[in-house]
Amino acid sequence: MSTTFQYDVIVVGAGHAGCEAAVAAARMGARTCIITMDMNKIAQMSCNPAIGGIAKGQIVREIDALGGYTGVVTDASAIQFRMLNRSKGPAMWSPRAQCDRMRFIQEWRKVLENTENLHIWQDEVAEIIVENGRIVGVDTVWGARFMAGSVVITAGTFLRGLMHVGKKQVPGGRCSEPAASFLTESITKYGIRSARMKTGTPVRIDARSVYFDEMEVQPGENDFHRFSYVSESRPLPQLPCWTCATNAEVHRILQQGLPDSPLYNGQIQSIGPRYCPSIETKIVTFPDRDTHPLFLEPEGLDTNELYLNGFSSSLPMEIQLEALKKMPCFRDIVVYRPGYAIEYDFFDPTQLKHSLESKIVEGLFFAGQVNGTTGYEEAAGQGIIAGINAALKCSGGDTFTLGRDEAYIGVLIDDLVTKGVDEPYRMFTSRAEYRILLRQDNADMRLTPYAEKLGIADENRKQKFHAKKENVDKIIDFCKNFSIKAHKINPFIESVGSTPLRNGCKLYDLINRPQVTLDNISTQIPAFRELLNNIPQDAEETIEAAEIEMKYHGYISRERDLADKMQRLESIKIQGRFNYEDLTQLSTEARQKLTAINPETLAQASRIPGVSPSDISVLLVLLGR
Repeated sequence: MSTTFQYDVIVVGAGHAGCEAAVAAARMGARTCIITMDMNKIAQMSCNPAIGGIAKGQIVREIDALGGYTGVVTDASAIQFRMLNRSKGPAMWSPRAQCDRMRFIQEWRKVLENTENLHIWQDEVAEIIVENGRIVGVDTVWGARFMAGSVVITAGTFLRGLMHVGKKQVPGGRCSEPAASFLTESITKYGIRSARMKTGTPVRIDARSVYFDEMEVQPGENDFHRFSYVSESRPLPQLPCWTCATNAEVHRILQQGLPDSPLYNGQIQSIGPRYCPSIETKIVTFPDRDTHPLFLEPEGLDTNELYLNGFSSSLPMEIQLEALKKMPCFRDIVVYRPGYAIEYDFFDPTQLKHSLESKIVEGLFFAGQVNGTTGYEEAAGQGIIAGINAALKCSGGDTFTLGRDEAYIGVLIDDLVTKGVDEPYRMFTSRAEYRILLRQDNADMRLTPYAEKLGIADENRKQKFHAKKENVDKIIDFCKNFSIKAHKINPFIESVGSTPLRNGCKLYDLINRPQVTLDNISTQIPAFRELLNNIPQDAEETIEAAEIEMKYHGYISRERDLADKMQRLESIKIQGRFNYEDLTQLSTEARQKLTAINPETLAQASRIPGVSPSDISVLLVLLGR
């Protein structure tokens, strides 16, 4: 007889998706339990100990704006911070932080253990329990039974995980950690489709064996930027990273190892990430290149362990080491472990609703790598949405979803459920058609009102949000109403390299000029300087947000208009209105794709690969539009 526990929400797995899902559900009032195989590996950074990057940083800002904790934990454990793409417009700015791996785990565990309504159980889930098409709980390998109204699966790379180093194969979900051997079959027997994917990780290097003087130092930034809207300044000392590059001799040795590479000898059949290729993939894909850049990154403040970004590999151990020794900075290299590849099960995300609930088993949610994505950030973004909806499912509330014009998280989920995946999905700014609206600086303005409404924004977050909004509005109103006299301001304008005014104008119009900033123009206007100096908190962030809104208001307005036009198609609900197989006016491919995906709206239908504009026109005619 098993021991039975009763909860509202069960979260399976305590990675980045699982942690966000569990905390979100618990903070919404759902009695929640997160089940993990190892409590000491909560939110483990399995690959690079870094958060953020191009578009990924925006996702973390959005998670934070929704009341999640990835940003808070990142700021508390960051040992280097950079804002990427500074040379481009603010729509492209993306925060990234190198973290102390162990502190990241500690900070997340602290969050979990101090969240009301949230319990942790160390065990492996072996079976989901389904009755009448609805999930009612899970069973573990140790014989515990957990009953719940909603279950969120966030098993990462652990589902029948198989690791590869050369011809060596070892079952496991991560290095030295067991795979979850039973859960996939338990899920697929209810008609949910699974497939295999592959990812990999590089060698870990002992810093004591590295010649740093033969590498280029890559320092971080230490300005006001951070990930969380509620964090104070970063508490840990900031460390540099280093850059180096492979050479022709390195490539020659790697080439020799290709016959024993699992990627090229038929050992691995599954698809790996296009945008994070292994070093062996790079030398095969770009045979004419003699060099590839590598980045050496610290794993923490109190360790000699270094991560070699750009050298992901599953080549035989001796090949990896021999190749690295051909680089002058690594000529005496000592490593903690080689790089390896890992294959694992995932579930086709087109089987999910936008809430991340299964279309097949009611109350069953999926988030993270089990949906065919790669990246801590993509996982965490899915996790918070799944956790929110799992709690709403138990309480009978409406589902919560985000549109493509509201968040990168909305783009991510819509891409998954509409288009599916044929390789591990990662986010880029190019995937968002409204990226001018989805900037890292305004995630709080976009999403914190939702967090307030859902009840997951605490008092501190609400106070900071409303104060910032009020101060941004004050700055913009001042600029719209303050008149500039040409003869008084022209000497300054010419001094910054801009064309002098012929006539007076509003300060707002002057700020559109690239040479004019709120900071430098305020030196000429005492009343404006006083306004900026009297912002009580997060002054630099507030001023930056106001400046971006004003400088780019034309582009922002135009994109908002485009998004609103598309919203008309989003409002046309079509799910359940057609038997697509009977609509001979549609192309054969469109009938097949529409039947398989069963889109909720006409806009979603238009984004399905294989559904043409003429197919959408047919549906509009049939709807009487």
